Amino acid sequence: MMMANTYLQVLCLFICSLAIINTVSSTKENVTPYLDEAYHVSKTIVKNAVSKGAVCLDGSPPAYHFEPGFGDGAQTWLVQLSGGEWCRTVEACLERSKSEFGSSNLMNSWWFTGMFSKNQSGNPEFYNWNKVFIRYCDGGGFTGDVEYVDPATKLHFRGARIFKAVMDELLEKGLKTAKSALLGGSSAGGFPAMLYCDYFRTLLPNTPRVKCMNDAGYFINAKEPFRANFTELYTALVTLHGSAKALPKECTSKMSPELCFFPENMQQYVKTPLFIASSAYDKYQINNSIAVGINTCIGSSNCTATTNQTFLEFRSRFLNALPKPTNPKLKGVFIDSFNHHSQVQFWWSPFNITTINNLTLSKAFADWFYDRNYTYVIHEHELPISALGALAEKERKAKLKKNMRHLPKFH
Repeated sequence: MMMANTYLQVLCLFICSLAIINTVSSTKENVTPYLDEAYHVSKTIVKNAVSKGAVCLDGSPPAYHFEPGFGDGAQTWLVQLSGGEWCRTVEACLERSKSEFGSSNLMNSWWFTGMFSKNQSGNPEFYNWNKVFIRYCDGGGFTGDVEYVDPATKLHFRGARIFKAVMDELLEKGLKTAKSALLGGSSAGGFPAMLYCDYFRTLLPNTPRVKCMNDAGYFINAKEPFRANFTELYTALVTLHGSAKALPKECTSKMSPELCFFPENMQQYVKTPLFIASSAYDKYQINNSIAVGINTCIGSSNCTATTNQTFLEFRSRFLNALPKPTNPKLKGVFIDSFNHHSQVQFWWSPFNITTINNLTLSKAFADWFYDRNYTYVIHEHELPISALGALAEKERKAKLKKNMRHLPKFH
């Protein structure tokens, strides 16, 4: 009896101590997503790009990172367009041209993790694919095509040419013989993944399965009472980068080019199967469309009733901007309520991936891609959830379970 009481005291002390530690950790969100065996991949400079006028803001050739596939994944390809906002003024683009987001001269290796991981247990569907991560160095979402170069600034707006030059090189590298191919994009890379989806399909006439994915790049035209930041941004961007030529004529014949930059206005013209993965409360979107710093109250769990009502109205508008659930084979959807931004790298690991009713994005997307099940899933949780807070709770439970195994056993 005395031994049993000792066990209960040890167990209580352990649980209480862990609770105190993790209360502090959770409150400060002192936790980072687990990177599933991340590894660095060196850059590859696109050959002959300069002769095609396909160059970064500073005139340097574009670059990508390539990891060859192996085993039964040797003829499957993941091509990903990176994100990184946009530049809409000459001054902003000049500043950007002095960074890795405007010059390949300043790009280093890139780490592959999440959907790019070679870990079969953590990434069972895509671990052995050919993986290409295309660096974003034009500032116009891979849409610009301006021939003139101002001698005073030496800025080049050639994003559309960059995309095509990279595709030419990848086709020769083996993409043209792919059995399956996916064109994806995250954040600012999400829209061009949609924009060039059908073009990507035409490049692969003999590939049985070609699909596309927009990860955290489905920014909506929120309109009043929300801020019009994206409309103002796209108006300036289209003018500076000469992006109108890259946009679908079916859309620009009906509305102004900047409105065709909103995925909600052009998704209907994408004929190739497209998957949209996002949070209804994407960190970048609500910070720009609702209020700067609005994410803070979500992490601290102290949003006011008024703020929560604003969140609900925004969620309603976001969901209404999505493709209708009439044909999930053509337009698959996975929308959660976790406050994060971009999932295919940092939120893809089995440990920290977000779930909707025990269904993970990695499982839902793989089933959709391989035609096993066509997913159109909307999280029923109406208010935003702290993604880092949920991760901290998952981490707390994992620690508790691990330490429980090391407690002394009494009989």
